[in-house]
Amino acid sequence: MENQTENLRFALALNRIREIPRETGAVSGAFQGYFQETAQEILTIVDTARYLRSKEAETADPALLKEKNRALYADILPEHYEKSWCCPKKAGEALGEELGPYLCAIAFEMRSMIPFLFEGEEEHALIRMELFLEVYRCFEDAKKGADDAIERGETDAAALAVPKARFVRGILAGYVSDYAQDELSYDLYCRLVAGSPSLNAMMEEADLSDPRYLYRSGFYISQNEMGTAAHLQELSEDTLAKMADTFTEGYRIGFETTGKDLSKKHTVDLVYTAGFERMMRRAQENFKALGKHCIAHRELSTIFQQMGRTNGVTGGAANHQADYDHREDLSLVLDDTLANRMMESLREAFRTVERSAHEYAGPAVVEPYGEKPFAPKETKGRCSFDKLQNRQVTKYRQKFTDLYNEAVIGENRSFTIISFPLPEIAEDAKTYGEIFDETIRLNTLDYRLYQTIQGKIIDALNVCDHVIVKGRGKNRTDLTVALYQPADPDKEDIFENCVADVNIPVGEVFTTPVLEGTNGLLHVTGVYLDGLYYKDLAISFEDGCTKDYACANFAGEENAEEKGRAYIEENILFHHKFLPMGECAIGTNTTAYAVGEKYGISGRYGILIAEKTGPHFAVGDTCYSHEEDLVTRNPDGKIIAARENDFSRKRKENPEEAYFGCHTDITIPYRELGLFAGVKADGTEVPIIENGKFVLPGTEDLNPPLSGIV
Repeated sequence: MENQTENLRFALALNRIREIPRETGAVSGAFQGYFQETAQEILTIVDTARYLRSKEAETADPALLKEKNRALYADILPEHYEKSWCCPKKAGEALGEELGPYLCAIAFEMRSMIPFLFEGEEEHALIRMELFLEVYRCFEDAKKGADDAIERGETDAAALAVPKARFVRGILAGYVSDYAQDELSYDLYCRLVAGSPSLNAMMEEADLSDPRYLYRSGFYISQNEMGTAAHLQELSEDTLAKMADTFTEGYRIGFETTGKDLSKKHTVDLVYTAGFERMMRRAQENFKALGKHCIAHRELSTIFQQMGRTNGVTGGAANHQADYDHREDLSLVLDDTLANRMMESLREAFRTVERSAHEYAGPAVVEPYGEKPFAPKETKGRCSFDKLQNRQVTKYRQKFTDLYNEAVIGENRSFTIISFPLPEIAEDAKTYGEIFDETIRLNTLDYRLYQTIQGKIIDALNVCDHVIVKGRGKNRTDLTVALYQPADPDKEDIFENCVADVNIPVGEVFTTPVLEGTNGLLHVTGVYLDGLYYKDLAISFEDGCTKDYACANFAGEENAEEKGRAYIEENILFHHKFLPMGECAIGTNTTAYAVGEKYGISGRYGILIAEKTGPHFAVGDTCYSHEEDLVTRNPDGKIIAARENDFSRKRKENPEEAYFGCHTDITIPYRELGLFAGVKADGTEVPIIENGKFVLPGTEDLNPPLSGIV
């Protein structure tokens, strides 16, 4: 009966929306165009989704399916975006600075119906349509009231023809408040328990040799996704097995090396980008052999997710700028009341999955790299959180992490991440194939060689008080990092010997720095972090915490320094007043560095590979966040002792001050590195890298790939 009622509501809402494009004079001025065109976008999304999920589409011409797939996203594609009601600049100019932002955010929220429709979750699409209709009625009522007033001879009644912004705000706030728990519960259930049915089915049943399966997925399918699928189709079964085996074995070893019992867990979440299904299917077979059940869930991009991060299976990005412009739309309605409501909804959502979530083993992630870099523009009218809202968001994210670790029993779960390139990284298919092959080689390097060499680096640094790092050429790095002092050097290591398990490819040693005594400047001439570019990024530290920061992204523009600081605050500091240095590491994968230089792709590496191509330093939480009390050993049997800092030490008595909910690695490439050396208590230097080359005895085998390029 409940489903029948929902179906009836959906049909009624859809029929009402079908009438709007034909109505004239129902609302005032430019708002008529907004509602008619947004209604048409809703209809396009619903009708196209229904077609692509139909039996007819199973045998349709791929060219038609490509056209239909593009129709789902046409409104926000770069060539259309500036004329779209989803563009804050367009909405503000046409609809006014007060009402424009709300209507723009609502238009963009309508696009979040897409994943729900492809999963057959019409009730989640329905609440969005009802939001749109409620706002439309608000404008209808205002127009009717003004018309009636004019008939009564009230000459100033035209000012009443549109509602006050506070009424629209109230509708949007009510929508978020009323449905927060349902939306968050659905996301958690898919993420931790069941996955998304259509993706689970696609992974098991789709004919992966037929490109139609991609167009029917509901994801935006660009040349990246289509080209990836085509390339994987060309790979031999042996090559595919090599890729999948490295991936799943890394997952298994991750449990083993940390002393966690994989047999107590049941569910593995596969996270990847559309196009990698052939590898995922092989990985699924491997996990089944381990007695695990694989799920896949869609990443959601809704206003409900803007207080916390989401992840999942994705397609191509129809328009990075649109996503950037709308990632803080919740700021339009977020206040203490709504923040408290969101927090309570989060708690209730976790309660709905707490039993099943205990079986969740953790994600197995394929992280693509090579997409053309995105440098966001500052769109006029873009919404952003203010200082109070940033504190509310930070508190929410910290609570999410706590509840997540309680639900899945964080100390008993693990993960693995591996990277592969997207076709966009190369100008032609031949070069892409070469880069893909090189990436397979990087991901399957002999970990035993690196384990031995990295052990020598760790032994050398174990007897040091601190390290010094200096740049060369245009790199201005001048940094001192204090090191933990082991109580028993014969049984404890400072650095972790990281080989290819949870973090593929092989090649780094890392530690949690001591904050007091960690001072100086970290600088890179150019770096991509989470897909965003930073030119001349400079961060200074005082007692291990960020003190000042700058970048040259906006050089030549008005208020360039202020814009640069805001860019860093938003995308690296995530609006925290400061962040501690959570990691000091040496990347040892010189082969990866050489491949990057050979093909000119170093700047487009994902962090998994980039962090292995030179020393790197993370701002935010440590690598052992929420796992400080676990006993972890290096391959030599020694306990890794440096697992916490002054902040994470507060995790029991004051957890809100212990964690920051972020961790961003910043790598200094070998070519920019003058010196990385340990320094003993008596001042004796122990050089590890000088002028981009490894100089510590026993590390010489790392240098051949660097010959002629450093």
